[in-house]
Amino acid sequence: MNVSVVGSGYVGTTIAACFADLGHDVRAIDVDEEVVATLNQGEAPIYEPGLEDLLEAQAGDRLQATTDYAAVRETDLTFLALPTPTDAEGRIDLSVMESGAERLGEALAAKEGEHLVVVKSTVIPGTTGEVIGPILEAGSGTDLGEDIEIAMNPEFLREGTAVPDFLNSQKIVFGTRREDQDGEASGEVGPTHEDRSDRGWALDRLHEVYEPLLASGQTPVVETGLREAEMIKYANNAFLASKVSLINELGNICKVYSVDAYEVADAIGLDDRIGAKFLRSGVGWGGSCFLKDVAALIAAARDRGYEPELLEAAAGVNDRQPERLLELLDEHVECENERIAVLGLAFKPDTDDVRNSRAIEVIEGLQTRGAQVVAYDPVATDSMREHFPDIEYVDSAASALEGASGAVVVTDWDEFEALDAEFDAMGSPVVVDGRRVIARREGLVYEGLTW
Repeated sequence: MNVSVVGSGYVGTTIAACFADLGHDVRAIDVDEEVVATLNQGEAPIYEPGLEDLLEAQAGDRLQATTDYAAVRETDLTFLALPTPTDAEGRIDLSVMESGAERLGEALAAKEGEHLVVVKSTVIPGTTGEVIGPILEAGSGTDLGEDIEIAMNPEFLREGTAVPDFLNSQKIVFGTRREDQDGEASGEVGPTHEDRSDRGWALDRLHEVYEPLLASGQTPVVETGLREAEMIKYANNAFLASKVSLINELGNICKVYSVDAYEVADAIGLDDRIGAKFLRSGVGWGGSCFLKDVAALIAAARDRGYEPELLEAAAGVNDRQPERLLELLDEHVECENERIAVLGLAFKPDTDDVRNSRAIEVIEGLQTRGAQVVAYDPVATDSMREHFPDIEYVDSAASALEGASGAVVVTDWDEFEALDAEFDAMGSPVVVDGRRVIARREGLVYEGLTW
């Protein structure tokens, strides 16, 4: 098929490269000329394992980037993968999405034949049908359901594993406009292949573009309404974020009773009602999704008069974890005027993304204590320098530890597990581990956050 993707951030770049790898001809559209040039050179504008290889193989062939929205006229469907950040109160900001939809609608006004617009960005229920749809209608001069149709196809990509997450999806959700007899949207989980002759062409086109991933019949497909598809993304992230906060809360209790929370987690994870995933307690979750999506869901619930107390508690536990890490450091080191090493700046390993990284709050806390902060991360130094231009950055964990009076581990990069003799170079061998990656050893004052 001919596919266009509007937006070349983490999601847009990944799906554009993956769709090209699946055999589609893809046009990536972005307003940033530098990003467009980078993509056309076969280079990734972001750090994501496996992405550069796909771009190098497909750029200039199945994948081409442009700043011109007119490129959508040569495609069968367009994915909108534009940012939806939150404001100070947690509500999502749709300004970029609305602007992109307006330009897309205007470009489609000159296209003949059917075109499907698929919202890939995370948006509050009602956005696709009640906000994006009317903008497309106004711009194109075409009513939805005629030559233009909309759909919602949420992404479930984890930074650091986005490429395999797309190519080996645990589920694919197709949300389309529909009504049943009582006017309520309903959902169904259907097999990959079945007779769809009585369904709308939007659903057919979604199945067609994902056909290379669905051919084996092993990937569950959820066919549902627009609002349900929008909510599934939020529910997915809210559940996972709450699970992490719950194990962190239990871990904090374990710590005050001198109990190893990881041994406890290993045991409860054997219960198939709980499961072993997302039971690694530590300094908390960050990144572009969990914090933003939980905040947006809380704000959306409040707008409808519902107080989501459990989600508020999950966010509260997460917010407190960096300070708990620093309080453990305080028990061993008077930080004022002391060199303190921060190991890990990205919000998780295998990415250079520092958005909402726990390292930001840790560094702020250390600065409040008057510490001399020295930081190291394998790939995220440049990203963090935008937040903290004046702290010291070094090119290795060993350099960060040399002469330090204490160290805190914020990101669980594999290379930190191999640290050993490097601790001997510390002025005071105190390590507070927020991710359980450092091994206890003689001569090292070691504190685990929840163990």
